[in-house]
Amino acid sequence: MAICTTTSASQLQSSFIRLDAEFFRPEYMEAAQRLNSIPGITRLGRVADRITQGSNPRFVTRGLPCVNGKNIYFGTMLQGDPNYVSAEEFERLSGYVLRRNDLVITLKHATKVGRVWIVEDDEPRIFSRNVGLLRLPGNSSIRQSVLLLYLWTKAGQLLIDRCATGGTTGQITLSMSELRQVPVPPISDVEQDKIETLFSQSRSSAAFAVSHYESARRLLEAELGLDKMTFQKPTGYIARFSNVETTHRSDAQHYQPRFKQLIDHISAFPSAQIRNIRIYNRRGLQPIYAQRGRIDVINSQHLGPKHIDYERLEKTSPAAFASAPEAHVQKNDLLIYTTGAYIGRTNVYLSDAPALASNHVNILRLRPGIDSGYMALVFQSVVGQFQTQKHARGSAQAELYPNDIDRFVVPLIDDDTQKVIGELVRESLVKQQESWRLLEQAKARVEQLIEEAIEP
Repeated sequence: MAICTTTSASQLQSSFIRLDAEFFRPEYMEAAQRLNSIPGITRLGRVADRITQGSNPRFVTRGLPCVNGKNIYFGTMLQGDPNYVSAEEFERLSGYVLRRNDLVITLKHATKVGRVWIVEDDEPRIFSRNVGLLRLPGNSSIRQSVLLLYLWTKAGQLLIDRCATGGTTGQITLSMSELRQVPVPPISDVEQDKIETLFSQSRSSAAFAVSHYESARRLLEAELGLDKMTFQKPTGYIARFSNVETTHRSDAQHYQPRFKQLIDHISAFPSAQIRNIRIYNRRGLQPIYAQRGRIDVINSQHLGPKHIDYERLEKTSPAAFASAPEAHVQKNDLLIYTTGAYIGRTNVYLSDAPALASNHVNILRLRPGIDSGYMALVFQSVVGQFQTQKHARGSAQAELYPNDIDRFVVPLIDDDTQKVIGELVRESLVKQQESWRLLEQAKARVEQLIEEAIEP
């Protein structure tokens, strides 16, 4: 169905002339008009001390980190690996060094710009050209955490999307001049205090989660001696023809010496193939989503590096859920991302609520006596990462199938240590989820204040 809207000639002038229909989509116009009706509204360019696009540095394989757009999501600016620059390049671009409480925002992406988060430490980093910086002065009328949450609201994201334009390389681009014109509503100090308290509590929970997860990781690596391993990097290697016949794999990737070195190391401990310690191993199904559904659907975008995003799960109907029993998720199931950039990412499902796994999520249900939290960390460790790389197949896009996961060799350390590691992982996941709930409460309060301030 076609969407039509009308606008006056006077509205065609913004920070620069925009004549494209996208800029005047009804939902964008409504969001802008509602926000601009708030008494005392100001512009982002007036409240910020600095708004700028990142640099275009020369990257190296090792050095000081440079944050890129792929690192930034709602809730983190440390997703995945950054780029790196030399110490000399870092010094040359010292004007682009990030500070604690800076806001970073994605400026270029194939489908979505405007992912925004806050710098939470003083580690030395610069930022690249596909990242923007929003820095507030010390006497700003709006605090960093409140501005972050405002930009994270539905209204804030609509206005950012309105600012985006089509790039020359097939990417969406967020214009800095338009970003400066984004309206910012006034919020009282009393309300900002409450919002900032929720944000601070959220970050404390997140720090607790990170600490416990790192404790679990260090304990696992120490138990298995992974922290002392050095993997071979030969210039060439040989695979036997008999192995090619057995595995039905003729690609060099599958036979890397480091993979065999890891399996040999693990096999010195009590260990087993997944096929011998699991009850159920199957991919989910393509779900039928329902706006008014009551059953959660878990797809790949909900599997974070160290959490499941329970707050944003999509829904399906009870009838669709009942018709797909093979994709039902149970408490303590491992959920494994099987396709694309984050293939092999694994989390443990800790909810009692019924849920359905989508077609890019593999359900792995273990036998009693195997701690699921422990095994989730094993899959996230080098043990799981290497075997994911070894068994994944596909040229255009890597895929991991249930029979591939069945071949994984995993260490089975003593039950007591498994439980200690598993409990640390579960506590981390619970605290991470608590952090998200607090963030959602803070964002909801900002949205409520905006609605109350809009003049009828």
